Amino acid sequence: MGLKFEHVTLGQRVLFGTGLAGANLAAEVARLGADRVMVIASPSEAKRLASVTDAIKVALHHHDVAPHVPLEKAEKARAAAAENNIDLLVCAGGGSTTGLAKAVALTLGLPIIAIPTTYAGSEATNVWGLTEACRKTTGVDDAVLPVTVIYDAALTLGLPVELSAASGLNAMAHCIDSMWAPRADPINAALAAEGIRALNTALPAIKADPLEPSGREHALYGAYLAAVVFASAGSGMHHKICHVLGGAYNLPHAQTHAIILPHVLAFNTPYAPEAQARIAAAFGTTRALDGLNALRDTLDAPTALKDYGLAEKNIPEAAQLILPAIPASNPGEVTTEALEKLLHRAYTGSAAL
Repeated sequence: MGLKFEHVTLGQRVLFGTGLAGANLAAEVARLGADRVMVIASPSEAKRLASVTDAIKVALHHHDVAPHVPLEKAEKARAAAAENNIDLLVCAGGGSTTGLAKAVALTLGLPIIAIPTTYAGSEATNVWGLTEACRKTTGVDDAVLPVTVIYDAALTLGLPVELSAASGLNAMAHCIDSMWAPRADPINAALAAEGIRALNTALPAIKADPLEPSGREHALYGAYLAAVVFASAGSGMHHKICHVLGGAYNLPHAQTHAIILPHVLAFNTPYAPEAQARIAAAFGTTRALDGLNALRDTLDAPTALKDYGLAEKNIPEAAQLILPAIPASNPGEVTTEALEKLLHRAYTGSAAL
């Protein structure tokens, strides 16, 4: 039987260049004809990126950003945008900042220019997420896809090595999860493999020399590819687990992804030989898990959910919340018992098996 698949590529403008963020932002604001710009950034990011946003006329600076986009934060930002007649959103920062801009765009239909300073990848997807009453809801809507992404490695030089590693492993998770996500296809698999290769080279380079732009540039490149395949292939087992843990127990996004990833990889690869071979080849190893573990060892990546606030008593509840969200496309059959075992190993920091 020949190849048969349906692939969707999202339309988006990407501007990539170290030291060019200010000039690129000014050019894009002019191209879009925006008069009332709202800049969304945390207080620390706003201060650090002042030289970039100074290149444009800003009608409103909004700094009230929080992980997992609590609904009350989203409603506050929406009200501020409406009251100030905003016609363009500029978000500068990590996934939480991009997520807040998406929450505003979802209801007000405003275009977004995203300037990422981490490797979260949210800037290249049409996926939104909101947290209410300790439960995270996600959805897909083209209205939240940023019209333009501006990548500038100079803006990531201040990202600490530890957070760079965790954020980069979050991007790696986008690549790996896309191999068995609901809309996995050969195009996504090819892009994901290139993303794995780029990140596997870039992240150790960042650790070796955090202020050298080349590693940061390749990490942004890999993170972009990772986000593109995630947007196309959809959310697989890994992301369903992490979204529940983050929303229900307020665990940090990047570190949770970094911890969970080897356990999902170990769970699924026995049932997905083609994916295992492709992932392993991208790492340059025979076994995919060996390649990931070697990278994690090099990066001194986080290992235990207990270090980030998960209580052992929450594991049975978490498994019950996660199970209905696992896609039918997952290669290995997932049960409550299997999830509890996986989560317990991730909780204690035990090696993935």
